Amino acid sequence: MRPGALNAASVRPGRAPRGREGAGARGAHWPRRRGPGQAGGRTWSERVRRRQRRRRGRRHGPGPAGTSRRLVSARAARPGPSQHAKPEKDGDKVSEMPLPQKKRWESMAKGLVLGALFTSFLLLLYSYAVPPLHTGLASATPEGTAPCSPAPGEPETVTPANGSAAGCQPRRDIVFMKTHKTASSTLLNILFRFGQKHGLKFAFPNGRNDFDYPAFFARSLVQDYRPGACFNIICNHMRFHYEEVRGLVPPNATFITVLRDPARLFESSFHYFGSVVPFTWKLSSQDKLAEFLQDPDRYYDPNGYNAHYLRNLLFFDLGYDSGLDPGSPQVQEHILEVERRFHLVLLQEYFDESLVLLKDLLCWELEDVLYFKLNARRDPAGPRLSGELYRRATAWNVLDARLYRHFNASFWRKVEAFGRERMAREVATLRRANERMRRICIDGGRAVDAAAIQDSAMQPWQPLGAKSILGYNLKKSIGRRHAQLCRRMLTPEIQYLMDLGVNLWVTKLWKFIRDFLQW
Repeated sequence: MRPGALNAASVRPGRAPRGREGAGARGAHWPRRRGPGQAGGRTWSERVRRRQRRRRGRRHGPGPAGTSRRLVSARAARPGPSQHAKPEKDGDKVSEMPLPQKKRWESMAKGLVLGALFTSFLLLLYSYAVPPLHTGLASATPEGTAPCSPAPGEPETVTPANGSAAGCQPRRDIVFMKTHKTASSTLLNILFRFGQKHGLKFAFPNGRNDFDYPAFFARSLVQDYRPGACFNIICNHMRFHYEEVRGLVPPNATFITVLRDPARLFESSFHYFGSVVPFTWKLSSQDKLAEFLQDPDRYYDPNGYNAHYLRNLLFFDLGYDSGLDPGSPQVQEHILEVERRFHLVLLQEYFDESLVLLKDLLCWELEDVLYFKLNARRDPAGPRLSGELYRRATAWNVLDARLYRHFNASFWRKVEAFGRERMAREVATLRRANERMRRICIDGGRAVDAAAIQDSAMQPWQPLGAKSILGYNLKKSIGRRHAQLCRRMLTPEIQYLMDLGVNLWVTKLWKFIRDFLQW
């Protein structure tokens, strides 16, 4: 008889094979057969069944006579490394699912639950940080009947429209309607510096760097607002609500804003805000802007999230319906209303000429309007809007185009009244002064990519998912005379607001989350 057959025949339930009991004496005559999944000639399933039989024996008491002795004898006779293994404890169990696999499923389940909770938290936070779009005017602040009341003894300087007139005094009460993607951050820096220099009172937002845009402005959004409070300067992003703003500043306050060629503005806005406008995610080509302009009605959803960024943004920022029918008489009425309310409308394409007019209107000094270009986008790798795409972008933003044409014409009428030769001289003077400050202040003399900015205090806010906004490095050695001015001229908006004591907890929390997720 073959040895394998003898071994098989000698095995009984609850009893070790005879060959194994005598392994110490006759093991040399009984070869051990090992293979995959076997130990000492016994498969894993056989060992499991033996353990289950032993547990049943412990639960139901001693079995037939001799059973306990045979189990002990079989364990003692088990050859190989198992002779040195620790005995099993009474509570040991064998699960149908291997333990590592079970733990893996538990970890995955926990990860899904935590991920869902974290995502819900982010959505809740973002819904607070970016309020929903309101198509109608916000309800007036309850204290709307209490207009701004200047403090007793505060002088009210009333100057003519032309600041060069005799008896000119600097104007300090200013409302700047800050539009998007129009060099408005550069003008904001000018106003910050002037207000800080003269100790003026700003109306700042609370918790973030805008007045709950795209919701309409309301006085209650101002940090530390009290009924009857009076402010010198309002200049952060808002959706304009004239009556609410009017009640925060003295009656003689100067209202200004800035416009830009609508096609160029649309291009800039598309690149900056496109990633947070969901309907642009359907665009599949590499040049998404060109694809969109080929058939904008196919992709544009006027009720879509953040849709206002991609059509007639100037009209929207100024508080009007950006979806008005171009043929409606309301369009021209709104344009004329802007002309009545604003003392000066600057043009981004003629920024130096605009600052000369502003300096004259406000009766300021040359140093007050010096600037470096802030929040500028790195030149795109692809071509700018060409002829046909430019025409399409202008037609798509037709309300802004009509607004811009109107104020482009009025701007040059103001230049004519100021004097063309005089304007040329003052623009040249401003540019020389800016060039001098560039040599004094800027390390390397030019703007650099975000990755090359050495001081985090000079790092500008970046659009979601990109690092396309340029910044500056401040020179290490600057004379005491210019050190403060240089730093203020180069400080980005968010950091300057914090320097001025603005509560930006929502903005800072959002920045922390973006940095953590590397958005």
